[in-house]
Amino acid sequence: MCVNYLPANRQQLREHFGVTPPDNDWPDECWQDHAAPILLLDNNGQLQAYAANYGFIPRRHQRDGMRLTTLNARDDTVALRPTWREAWQRGQLCLVPMQAFFEPCYEAGRAVRHRIALADGQPFAVAGLWRRWQEPDGSSSLAFAQLTINADDHPLMRRMHRPGEEKRSLVIVPRGQYGRWLGCRQPASAARLLLPYPAGLMADCPAPLRPAPAAQPFTPDLFGADPPPA
Repeated sequence: MCVNYLPANRQQLREHFGVTPPDNDWPDECWQDHAAPILLLDNNGQLQAYAANYGFIPRRHQRDGMRLTTLNARDDTVALRPTWREAWQRGQLCLVPMQAFFEPCYEAGRAVRHRIALADGQPFAVAGLWRRWQEPDGSSSLAFAQLTINADDHPLMRRMHRPGEEKRSLVIVPRGQYGRWLGCRQPASAARLLLPYPAGLMADCPAPLRPAPAAQPFTPDLFGADPPPA
């Protein structure tokens, strides 16, 4: 499953998604515990961008000795596992705006990282889940995970991951469905929106792996405007 991706940049947030970028900086390539933008609905039902931690349980909130990786929530267990269950039941859905994501392909007999994006080169958004964390100084922060679905029959995504493993895919949300996804508060209805994206509208190519950068310091004071409702 996806463990790093290319977030949308500030210009893309403004021009493609129609939102004001958050004040926080974020890296060009995002890995666990980096800050990255997510999209939520504000109190007026309009798209708004917030900075959030990539990883549902940030390492700073994990007990000593724990090394949980909470980047991806499976559609078949999101309602059951304690990590995700409350946020899923409460409809804390988000969109993760990005330019591309990366997956390993073994068609060459070894893992080759592939860049997966839209065929037209436009930025896109994938379905995610968010939660709030209280920080020691009394402020609050956001964290997020991506949702994944089975991709055993998807013409493109079934080519990814190790042979013999279940194939999984992020859920690309069509642009016309942003409001419907973010406004959904019924888990059963949200589950029905977790659909595969047409392979003919996607493209992939080999992409060399760059070393993961150190996680940037994460500023808990994220909201700027009115924070989203709990």
